[in-house]
Amino acid sequence: MSIVKTENLSKVYNPDTVPVHALRDVSITIEKGEFTSIVGPSGSGKTTLLNMIGGLDKPTSGTVRINGEEISKMKDSERIDFRLQNIGFVFQHYNLIPVFTARENVSFIMLLQNRNKKEIQQRADELLEKVGLGERKDARPVQLSGGQQQRVAVARALASEPKFILADEPTANLDTEAAMNLLDIMEKMNKEQNITFVFSTHDQRVIDRARRVITMVDGAIDNDEFQNTQTNETA
Repeated sequence: MSIVKTENLSKVYNPDTVPVHALRDVSITIEKGEFTSIVGPSGSGKTTLLNMIGGLDKPTSGTVRINGEEISKMKDSERIDFRLQNIGFVFQHYNLIPVFTARENVSFIMLLQNRNKKEIQQRADELLEKVGLGERKDARPVQLSGGQQQRVAVARALASEPKFILADEPTANLDTEAAMNLLDIMEKMNKEQNITFVFSTHDQRVIDRARRVITMVDGAIDNDEFQNTQTNETA
């Protein structure tokens, strides 16, 4: 079964005044273990598509199914709970809680899931080790570089054990070294643990790593190309 499936997905903003067609009949399928980039110029619809897949916005028409469940018609409260249990997010601006330590930021989503406190601490520490920040777990965001903050964000996205990770321009604010380090971490997790990553990006550094590139123009799919069809091995 596919992890993500959209069918004839459309989104129109300001339909009663000056309509803006952000998405036009977009149909895609994402399988487990993909490392996929959705690319295109500003205004092409790539972030809107990511928001629809992540349940952050609702389509004007069409459907979004995650593991066979249609989220596009869920009530807001249902989608919030569904996101919490099923989808991990990495944002361009990190979105870390400034008064929390790295460990507390990673732990927060697991607290919302009402997990055991000992399990939460153990998993947070393990994830920070995996992203190379085990020794900085007590540091607050202001004490971390941009690249380190984004690595905390990746650990946080993985904390809930989601079905897949959505990453919206995750390298946009990073220098080359930090971006490459972050991509190395995510690519390793993808290859060794079969974690599914879907990026929205215009960063060539991300596009070059992707094994599938979906190009969008004016809200529609312009091209869908597999650059490397090698199947990942699960850990």
